[in-house]
Amino acid sequence: MRGRAVIGCLALGGVVLLLYLLADVMLPFVAGLALAYLLDPLADRLERLGLGRLSASLLILAMFVVALVVALLIVVPLAANQIAALVATLPGMVARLQGILTERAGPLLQRVGGADVLTDLQSSVGTLVGQGGTWFLAFLKSLWSGSQALISIASLLVVTPVVAFYLLVDWDRMIAALDSWVPPRHRPVVRRLGREIDGAITGFVRGQTLVCLILGSFYAVGLFAIGLNFGVLIGLIAGFLTFIPYVGTLTGFLLSVGVALAQFWPESDWLHIGLTIGVFVVGQFLEGNIISPKLVGESVGLHPVWLMFALLAFGSLFGFLGLLLAVPVAASIGVVVRFALGRYLQSPLYYAGSPVLLPNRET
Repeated sequence: MRGRAVIGCLALGGVVLLLYLLADVMLPFVAGLALAYLLDPLADRLERLGLGRLSASLLILAMFVVALVVALLIVVPLAANQIAALVATLPGMVARLQGILTERAGPLLQRVGGADVLTDLQSSVGTLVGQGGTWFLAFLKSLWSGSQALISIASLLVVTPVVAFYLLVDWDRMIAALDSWVPPRHRPVVRRLGREIDGAITGFVRGQTLVCLILGSFYAVGLFAIGLNFGVLIGLIAGFLTFIPYVGTLTGFLLSVGVALAQFWPESDWLHIGLTIGVFVVGQFLEGNIISPKLVGESVGLHPVWLMFALLAFGSLFGFLGLLLAVPVAASIGVVVRFALGRYLQSPLYYAGSPVLLPNRET
């Protein structure tokens, strides 16, 4: 057991090192693998309807390419223009918020902390905003350079569908081959772990994707109805970032409240600002009590803190490739750790020196 554990750790370390060294080259292949994995259930369903595997794969990839082209031609330019406009107006919004802070809280802060406390606070806020913007741009730059050092975005868009198509056609044969490589005495346990990992990954990715779409649409429509500047963009950003628990709602809330204060205060008083806050309060209530429990459920087994750590850590190490790998790796590690902990709690090592009888172990 010790020798096999050492070999397994060395193999895992070799895979991680290989991913780190070849992260730029492997991006389209990992993206194609992820795409084929997510589309395999749809291909199986089309097969049950009478289509051959090749025809089903061609149809699915054709629909995906059409949707991608439409998104690139319509959605991306509109979003880019909105983001550029938001970035251009951000300094003015920050100055407006500082003016509101000086007007409303200035006398109180001066009485509490002295004459210079307001000036120091304004300087600190400006420095914090500047550092936050610099960090965010540096993070985006690291993702871009980490994922595009050797290949261009054009090659990614060309190679990924081709890789996904070939993997989708041969998916069932590949799974059967991998299953045949497992020693027969270990196949029941490995298959059970595989089913649990598959359930955790698909349950989270598909469920959380629907949550992001629903909440993004809700926030965008709600903020647009209020009349908030860049409301649609902020709502879509909040919905997209909802993939990371709590980050999307918090980011959208801070952005929208800041824009609402700069836009509506003091002409519309607290009405529109309260409506902006209400949109996110209602959205968070719907997500926590209705949407996420129904679509994601409790069986996924990905704790929000563990998921946030995995996304940030893998994104920092491997760029965009790491973001693709973070969820499946985190889910797989969670399943393996729960399995190992269950075996330990049933082992003689746990019951050493105890009069309690050992439970029956599952095979």
